Parts: sequence; C-alpha cells; structure tokens
Amino acid sequence: MLESYVTPLLMSYVNKYIKNLKPSDLQLSLWGGDVVLSKLELKLDVLEQELKLPFTFLSGHIHELRIHVPWTKLGSEAVVITINTMECILKLKDGAQDDHESGSSSTSRSASESSKTLTKPRRLQQAAPSDPDLPPGYVQSLIRRVVNNVNIVVNNLILKYVEDDIVLSVNITSAECYTVHEFWDRAFMDITAPDLVLRKVINFSDCTVCLDKRNASGKIDFYQDPLLYKCSFRTRLHFTYDNINSKIPAVIKVQTMVESLKLSITDQQLPMFIRIMELVLTLYYGEIGGGKDGEGEEGSGHREAIVTTPGLEGDPEAQAMAGQYPSTELYMQGEEGDQGWVSWAWSFVPAIVGAEDEEGEEGFYQQREEGGVGGSSPQQNTPKDPVVSIGFYCTKASVTFKLTEMQAESSYYSPQKVKSRDGLCLEQEGITMEVLMMGEPFFDCQIGIVGVRALCLKGIMGVRDFEENLNRQEEEAVFFSCGESLSNKGMTYLTNSLFDYRSPENNGVRAQFILDATNHKETYTEIAGMQRFGAFYMDYLYTMENSSTKVCVGQQDFTMAVVANEEPVPLVQETSVKRLVVGPLDLRLNSSAVHRLLKMLACARYHEYQPYCKPQPDPVEEPRAPATQEEVAMLEEFIPTRLTCLTLLKVTVTLNMAEFNLLHTLMPVIMGQKAPPGPVSVPVFQAVRPLPALTLQVDSVNVEHSVPMYAPELTSTVSSLSQPSDNLLHHCYTHCYLKVFGFQAGLTCLDSTGSFLPMSPLIPSFSTALYGKLIQMPQYWTKRSSVLITECILELPHFTVQATRPQILLLQTMLQSWTHSLGDGSYPGVNDALLSHVYTEPGVKSPSPSPTLEASVQNVELKFCSRATVNCAGGTVGAVKVCARTPGSPEGIKEKLVPLLQGPSDTKELHQSRWLNEIRKPESLLSPDLLAFSIQIPQHGDDCRNSGAVLLVSVQGIAVNLDPVFSTWILHQPQKRSTKQQQEQAVVAVPMAMPMSKRREDEVSVGSMPFAKQPSNQASDYASSPVKTKTVTESRPLSIPMKVIPSSPETWTTSEERMKELIAHVWDAVKRLTLQLELQSCCVFLPNDSLPSPSTIICGDIPGTVRSWYHNQATMPGTLVVCLPQITVLSAGHKYMEPLQDLPFMVSRPILEEGDAFPWTNWTIE
Repeated sequence: MLESYVTPLLMSYVNKYIKNLKPSDLQLSLWGGDVVLSKLELKLDVLEQELKLPFTFLSGHIHELRIHVPWTKLGSEAVVITINTMECILKLKDGAQDDHESGSSSTSRSASESSKTLTKPRRLQQAAPSDPDLPPGYVQSLIRRVVNNVNIVVNNLILKYVEDDIVLSVNITSAECYTVHEFWDRAFMDITAPDLVLRKVINFSDCTVCLDKRNASGKIDFYQDPLLYKCSFRTRLHFTYDNINSKIPAVIKVQTMVESLKLSITDQQLPMFIRIMELVLTLYYGEIGGGKDGEGEEGSGHREAIVTTPGLEGDPEAQAMAGQYPSTELYMQGEEGDQGWVSWAWSFVPAIVGAEDEEGEEGFYQQREEGGVGGSSPQQNTPKDPVVSIGFYCTKASVTFKLTEMQAESSYYSPQKVKSRDGLCLEQEGITMEVLMMGEPFFDCQIGIVGVRALCLKGIMGVRDFEENLNRQEEEAVFFSCGESLSNKGMTYLTNSLFDYRSPENNGVRAQFILDATNHKETYTEIAGMQRFGAFYMDYLYTMENSSTKVCVGQQDFTMAVVANEEPVPLVQETSVKRLVVGPLDLRLNSSAVHRLLKMLACARYHEYQPYCKPQPDPVEEPRAPATQEEVAMLEEFIPTRLTCLTLLKVTVTLNMAEFNLLHTLMPVIMGQKAPPGPVSVPVFQAVRPLPALTLQVDSVNVEHSVPMYAPELTSTVSSLSQPSDNLLHHCYTHCYLKVFGFQAGLTCLDSTGSFLPMSPLIPSFSTALYGKLIQMPQYWTKRSSVLITECILELPHFTVQATRPQILLLQTMLQSWTHSLGDGSYPGVNDALLSHVYTEPGVKSPSPSPTLEASVQNVELKFCSRATVNCAGGTVGAVKVCARTPGSPEGIKEKLVPLLQGPSDTKELHQSRWLNEIRKPESLLSPDLLAFSIQIPQHGDDCRNSGAVLLVSVQGIAVNLDPVFSTWILHQPQKRSTKQQQEQAVVAVPMAMPMSKRREDEVSVGSMPFAKQPSNQASDYASSPVKTKTVTESRPLSIPMKVIPSSPETWTTSEERMKELIAHVWDAVKRLTLQLELQSCCVFLPNDSLPSPSTIICGDIPGTVRSWYHNQATMPGTLVVCLPQITVLSAGHKYMEPLQDLPFMVSRPILEEGDAFPWTNWTIE
C-alpha cells in the first residue's frame, strides 16, 4: 500500500519536532486521510540543535496542526499541512558573548546528533515493506510527486525575541507555500524532461514587526508604533536539475518581491533597533555563538597545518557568506557529518528519492560534469557545488523617524499614553539585493537603488516648520535627493529576476551565470551599475582559486604545510573586492534637516547597552623562528588582500544660514555630556527669504582602500625576516587613496520662489590627491627603526580663493548663526545692505562695488611619515600669488588687476636702482619652489631623550605690494539701500509667515503638551517634545548669543598650567634643535596710489609692474621700497644639507647635549 511509504515520511518530521506524540495514534489518523493535533509543545532542544545559533528557546507551541493526505488522489492533489497559531519565544544564550569555545563544542556535538536524526526519513523509507502490486519505479515517481507538491500553510505565526529591555516580535497573519507552473500559478507539477525544473511560491500576508521596551518586571508600560505594519510580500523559488536522479538542484533561485515597505522608528525604538542590527552583524561575522572550526594552534616550536575546507578560515565575510549554504564536504559526510541550521533548512528543499538503497544514494552525489576523467581521483566522488541565486526586490520603501510625547488622560488616575509625531522620512525606489554563489570558491553580492530622497515632516523640538497650515511646497521639505525616479528609469531593477517577464527562466531558457572573476569585473562595471540603477550601486566579489585540485590549507598559517604523505599543499588565492558607486546627489543642510539628523544621533546615543564583544587586546609579540625560503616564496607569489573602491559622482552640498538654532540642547548629549535643560520658549517658525547659503560642488571623488586579508599572520611572518622585500612590506600596510576632481565652492541665495540664485564662486574648480598608509600590528615593528609606521602624501597642483569683503562678512554671519544660539533658537537676522552687495538682482545696479581679493597657491606637495623613533614632515610650495581685482563699471572703467604678493620673486637686486633700467624676463618663471622644508622630531622615549629635532627651511624671495586697494578691501562697509529698496526687501523677507490667528491656535496646542511629566528614562527628555511657544511681537528683548558647544569650566582653571607646560616643552625643543634656515630677501612696495598690472606683464609680477610703470607711464605714483635683508641661520657644527630630504633622513652630527645647538652661532645677514 502507498500508506506504508508515505506515512513514515510524514511521521518522521512531525515526531522529530513535537513532544509527547504516540506514533500509533498518528499513524491511524494519517490512514484516515486527516489528522488534527491540538496544543502541541515543540522540542526546544532539537530546534536549538538544528538552528546552531546562540539562541535558546524560552517557549514554543502550536495551537493546532492539521495534515490532509488525499490517499485516493495522491497523483493529482497536494498534501496540505496547516499550522494554526504557532508561537516561539527566544533569547540570546547566557554567556554567548564570553564563552566562544564552549558554544562551539556544544553546537558541534548537537550538530552531529541532528545529522543522525536527519537521516531517519530515509531509513524509515528503506525499512518500509515493499508491495508486490506496486513496482519500485512507480513508487519512487509517486513519492517524488507527493514531496514536490506538498502545500504548507501557516496561520498566525508569532516569533518573539527578548534581550535586556528589548522585546522584538514578528507576527505573520498567513504564510503559504505551494507548487506552481511556468506562469507562476498554483498547479500540481512534477520534474520532467527536458526542462527538469520545479517552481514554488511562498506568499506572506500581513507581516507586522513590533519593537517595544519592557520594564524591570518584564512588562511593557506602553506600546510603540510598529516598525512594520501589515506588509505583504511574495517569494518565488526556481530549482533546476541536471537529470532526473539528481539529489541536489544544479541551480537554485530564491527571490522575494515587496511592492511597498513602510518602516517606522521612534526616538525610543532607535537605540533598540541599532542594538538588533549590531546583533545581526555580530552573528554575521561569527564574533559570538561559535568559534571557527579548524583554527590553527601553536605547537612546540612550529605551526601545525590544519586541513580544512577551502577558505573557511579566510575572509570573515566569506566565512559568513559561505555559512549560508552547506559546503561540498557536507554532502559527503552521510550520517556522521556535521550539519547545522542550514542543513535543517535544506531538508525542506524538494528532493528526488533514489532508485536503490546505497547505490542510489551514491548516485545522488556524483559529479555533473560530462567527460569526467576515470581512475581513482578523489575528485570524482566530490559533488559539484550548485549555483545559488538569492534576490530581494522592493518597488518603494520608506523609513519614517518619529518623536514621542507623553500624554496624560483627563483623569488623574488614567495611564499615560505615547503620542508620536513624524519628523523625518527617507524614501527609496527600486531596491535590489542579489547574491550569487557557487559553494565557497565564488560569492558575489550586488545592491542597487534607483532613487533616494529624504524630507522633513511636521516639526522638531517644538519648532513647527513643516506643519500643514504653513502651506509650504514639498520641494522645500526635501533636503536629500539622489538618483532618478522609478517612472523615468523603468523596471531596470528587476532585470533577469524571476519577476521579470524577459528573464530566461520565464521564457523556458536555462539561465547562464558569470562565475569567473575576470569576466565578472568586465561585465558588471561601475558604468553598467549606474545605468541599471542610478542612485547607488555596490558589488562585493569574493573568489578563491586553487592552483591544484588537492585539499586546501587554511590560509591563516602562511606556511608551506604538508599533509601526512609530506606532499606540499597548493596555495589558495583569495581575492575580495568591494566597489561602491553613488550617483549624482544633492544635499541641502538647512536648520530643519540639521536639527532632525542631530536629534536622531542624540537619540541613538541615549542608551546603556553593553557591546556584544569586548575589544580584544593587541597581541603581544612572541619570538618565533624566521620564515623559511619556501614560506617566503609562497608569500612573494600571492598575498590575499581586501580592496574597497568608493566613487561619488556629481556631489552638491548646500549649507543654508540657520533659520533657528537649538543645537545647544543637542550637542552636549551627542558629545556624551549631561543634557542641558530645554529652552523656556521656542520661536514660531517663519521661512526667511532671501536666505544666504554656501554651496560645495564636486565632479567626482574616488577612494581606494586596501588591507591584507590575514594581517596578524602576515605581519608576524614578515617581521621575522631580517631583510623583507619591498613587496612583502607593501602588503603589510593598509593603503588609502583619495582623489578629488572638480571641487568648487560659492555663495548662493534661496529666493522667495524657492529656487537658488546662480552661484558666486569663492573657490574655483580644483583637484587634489591624498595618499596614506598605516602598518598593521605596529607592536611587531618597535625594534625596526627603518620601517615606516605611517605615511601621508598630499598633492595640490592649484588652489585659488577669491572673495569680496561683503562675502567674507556674510560667511562670518552664516558661521555664527550655527555656532552661536540666542537661547530661544530664533533667527539672528542678517544685514540687508550686506545681502544687496553679495547678491545683485538682474537689472539692479550694485551699490559701491567692492574689489575682489584673489589668492592662489600652486604645486603644493606635502609628506608626513613616522617611524618607531622619529616623526618626519617635508614638502614644497611652488608659488603663492595674491591679487586684487577692481570691478569695472558701465561708464567705461575697465576691470583692473593689482598684484599684492608674489612668491617666488627675484629680489636679489631690488635694493639697487639699476634693476629699474634693466629689461629682462622675470626669473620667477624659472625659479625654484617658494618654500622647501624638512623637519624631523624624535619620539618621546628613553632611547632618544638626548637627540634633538632637525629643521631645514629654504624660502625664496617674496615681493609685497601694499597697494591702497588692499586697504579699500579691508575697510569696505556695505552701504544701506534706498528707502524704496528697503520696503521691497521687507516684503520679500518673510513671505511665508503664519497668520497671527493661526499662530495663537498653534501656541495653545503646543503648550498643552506636558513636557515636565516625561519620565527620566526616555530619550525625549532632552527636548524631543514641543514646549510652550512665545508670542511674536514687534519688539524682542535683547538676547546674548551663547556658544553651541560651551567650554568646560576645567579649561579655564588649567589653561595657565597648560601654557606653562607648553612653554617648557618648546624651550626644551629649541635647546636641542638643529636649525638650517635660508630666507631670501623680501621686498615691500608702498605706493601712494594704485598700481594696476599692465596687460603686457605677466599676472602677479610685482617688480615687472613697477618697472613698467616707471618706463611706460607718464606719471608714476610715489612708491616707497623697503628691502629686507637675506638671512641664513646654521647651527654650530652642522653641515649644509638640501632643504628637501627623503624622509626620514640622517644628520651628519646629531646634537647630544644642551647648549650645543642653541644659541646658534652661525648667522648671516645680507
């Protein structure tokens, strides 16, 4: 009978996880076709063993379990398993953060037991009697169809996790898994040739996630808003097999689609949410819950080679990802293997029952490679890892940050209630998360977002800046935008997914995957990622290549390990590359956005949770034998590294002047200080127009970061070498490259229409590059004085700053609006005359234009490095020029350029009158760098107490022109506008002010919030709820601005002592300083009238300008020329050295005693 085959298969799973079941009663009920079990208790110990995670179940029960078996229609109707109300409560195991080894050993023992249990269905089936009326082939085919079409329905699934004061609960109203056909509709299907495909769908309805805080007694005083409320999503599963007898699918695709995902986080939930995320990351990297199997242990005098699965002891990220899918070793272990929670989950994947007992099982694990090589090679019985593709897709998602307020009922004995107000919302469109892996040798994760924007909602800290009655436009609420909208981009985020009708799987074609690192990088480039998404694209690729087909060795040991037969184990080459690209983004930092972001940061820091893992102390350097030649040869051949590349495209950041400032109540909390009392009153918000702003624009930013994958082992091995090669030393560092292209800054203004005026440049476009490296494990290099610990190099080809005096004053006003507050946070205001000089409207004459001061620096190269004994710095500055540009006028006055400072300049003969009669090209074009210096300072320590610092400086000639236009620029005062202009400005200044009647109504509603009744254990104590608002009147009492970050009282008491210590240290350094100073002559010109540079003279050439005026102009203004002497200072006993040295450098005669260096005896003044 069929019952003898199907019943043991179903009973094995039910009896395994449910307590106190009588197999005889269950068997009789199944033979009747339906079984109903009520009030079932789960075997919690079995679940813990199967999950193999650092969690323990506090309770677990099923209210009702129904199993329907259509015995008469098993070939055409599905078996239905229905679970009604399943609830499980779990928590983190006690001591999971501390005892790693015990957790690892216990889980391994439990895993071996569970692996034996997993084989029971197979043994039960084999032990079942055979029916002569049913041929074996028919039985296998029928059971395969039954297993592939089992429907599982779960109604009211409740999962709870408790930790400290956190209660996280997940409630799913309904979840159903069933088999579908090629159009993803419910059907009774079987795996048939030639497709060999099985499809399933899992629908989740009304998923709700809650995060609440419980008190000391374990009760929840008041419930927060759900994190996720009634969200529905569907999952499609696609299995492709190589042949009808395959036990494991060749290709597995599991992809989930969510149409709308709306998350909500309050200020009290934010610390708890971050705590949960930290737990997820800690489990992901394996920092708690279980040790890494197969870690190497130090033996007596040498390191033992540990033979493990390839890459399992490598990159932590690769370990975590590899743990998501059972390795090939898992399938070879049979009954006695080590199987964990993934194996338990894998048991639910539809399997095809073998034809024979032992021979059939072995056939499941044969390779799927055609033309395999015969013989006794161990690889012939090794299974080929299946290709696993996991995807998550979301059309629209939003995260809303809310602030909570305590509200009491009218009755005195009524409990308090929590009311939340929306503060900030982050909206995303077209989210894609795709994972592709094939066992452990290949893993790739891609994340993309089509569009992102963030906007302000309602009010913040009592300031109602975006209430509905203000009638503000939605564009004003958006302060961050990146990428494109989904309507413009299309459905590119679903490309080649199971939800894309154009995908191969939906057109009857077997999908092809790129599993080669070279082809992957050529196909999935940054450009291709941005074309598909637009806002954000990330590609993480981990590969592991083996130079042979033999068993691999854990790469941690970095030794030429040998197995029992003393054959060398091949090197495993691992690579890890992360590429991140952020598309064009626009960030507008106004008062509303800054206060909301800092409020979130303050709430996130308002907790007392202890970290899951305590930071491990730095390993102590232990003596070890030098590495052998074979070990060095292996390292020279290949060293695994992790490379991270970040690219930002078209970044625009706009910082508006503060319209209100309550940062003095937030910054102390963020900096870990005591929260100050909230303001007595806050201003009624009024949108100020025009509003000045500072804009920063960058064409692109590139960041590259590389770090060795196994830093401790590599550093320990290389540091043991007497003379390591440059290649080995290079890989012992963490390298970081920063390249900025097209950076510029300027002033703009937000006008009454809500748009920004064209930018007035302050810093023209420039590019720069920065490189830094830091050695790993510095304690291993303390005795290597020749090895660099850190190094930093800056290259700046050209940098220019230009500004008028009103622009500088406006920048100062904008800065003070953020750094100083008036106490109640009101708008400090800005001078209208200042705005009229900075921003000139089209067609309006600018009053008394101010000259523009322009300063430029060229060819800047700076370098800093440190060793175990010294710190060094050096560099060059090619040239410095400062000019004043006087504006022209419609009356015909041309724009003039007046040079003010020039360096380098040929000032050797400027103290003589004959230079006026010479006509020659200025030597500044071919002269050396203006500044070249090298400085070396010894580290504090006993071994270098008697050595002094060395300073080598060379400064070329500098020409200064103290032109009257410079005093005009400094003394320029903005003139007030006419009366008519002031009236127009007054009308535009506050175009969006609230009506007085509306304002008074809002004041009553805001004042009704009982701010003082908030309990002290809530994050909203430091001004999270609104307070009473002061009525706006024509006159306001004078408020003294206070600093946002007040100085500590201890600073004033210890400032005198610190100054004494500083003077003592400086004097001690001067006494031991070896000084070499070369200062060329500096020439200062003081004309009594302006000396603009003629067009025939090179811009900024001051001597050439004076010479041209002397020869070509009719009347030259009277000019006083002051030539300062040339100065050379050389310490006694010190031989001259080039000022620019390769860092670090050696001094021929170091200073050993006080007084040998100072007072300096060699002075030269010319």
